[in-house]
Amino acid sequence: MADGRPQGVALYVHWPYCARICPYCDFNVVRERGQTEQPALADAMLTDLERQAAMVAGRPLASIFFGGGTPSLMRPEWVGRIVEAAHRLLPTTAPVEITLEANPTDAEADRFAGFAAAGVQRLSIGVQAFDDADLRFLGRNHDAAEAMRAVDLAGRLFPRLSIDLIYALPGQTVAAWIEALERAMTLGFEHVSPYQLTVEAATAFGRAARRGDWTPPDGDTAADLYEATQGVLEAAGFEAYEVSNHAQGAAARSAHNLHVWRGGDYIGVGPGAHGRLTLGGARTATVAHRRIADYLAGVAAGTPWAEVDALSPADAAEERLLLGLRTLEGVPEALVGQVGAVAAAEDLVADGYLARTAGRIAATARGRPVLDAVLKALLT
Repeated sequence: MADGRPQGVALYVHWPYCARICPYCDFNVVRERGQTEQPALADAMLTDLERQAAMVAGRPLASIFFGGGTPSLMRPEWVGRIVEAAHRLLPTTAPVEITLEANPTDAEADRFAGFAAAGVQRLSIGVQAFDDADLRFLGRNHDAAEAMRAVDLAGRLFPRLSIDLIYALPGQTVAAWIEALERAMTLGFEHVSPYQLTVEAATAFGRAARRGDWTPPDGDTAADLYEATQGVLEAAGFEAYEVSNHAQGAAARSAHNLHVWRGGDYIGVGPGAHGRLTLGGARTATVAHRRIADYLAGVAAGTPWAEVDALSPADAAEERLLLGLRTLEGVPEALVGQVGAVAAAEDLVADGYLARTAGRIAATARGRPVLDAVLKALLT
């Protein structure tokens, strides 16, 4: 696009069902208990996709990401129908990355093969930990052996494989985390997303922390764990191309996430799904109805969105800055001026937290661990 954003339109599909709701999760999810509306939801997503694709007709499909929730609970044929519709409605001649998030408990050969046949080439497995005690604390419904079997099976069926890990657990030592990471490095994936445990107020963990049941690591320990993460992954050939995403080479990076971080447009379908579309020349933020029943009724009535907001140029630039500075490549320097942060950026460059390179501005190795503070300095 003229402002340097990606040309295509990505698709995010939100499947809200989970076999178990994890105590740290504050996403829009529901327990899967044989809900009879699932086929109707799959049909509604197709209808929603068709309508939104018509709003951006003529632009090519950039990527597809099935998230949740637990999209590996979907029937593979539903995944295939959505993939086919996206290619038909947003035709492109370029390769399209198609990612599906999976839980290790869904690692059945026939199911995974069905997803591969439906067009999924990249599986992202929510491993979270390779230690049984850590998995129990995190409320996961798999153990370490199941996680390793899932990674092995996925590696044989999908060209690209990513895993998620959670660290900075109560009582976790740097030595224990390094040992876990080094063990994980032997499993053959090419992308890893290690996230520090974040305690959200509305979750079971948030309530437990308020009761004093346990205490997260202090700031110094969390910083030490972050530095250990960078060291182990860098030594194994993983580049931190985003604060919480590491890849073995540029080809292993998540094309969908890069599209979003670079300010690209994306359609969001499914209950609670967020989208960003350029409509009538304005960057528009959309949020679908969160409750499944409301989403189904909204799609049937032609009103799937609970919120639609046209962003001002300054708000759109600020959002792009917030996302883009998380990446190694940073953002076009012009964005800094659009949010009125030129003087603040000069100070952060002088102090070594930001750096300029070829018309772009990015966080440095010193700035990335304290990125929240860097962004606050830029935007306040």
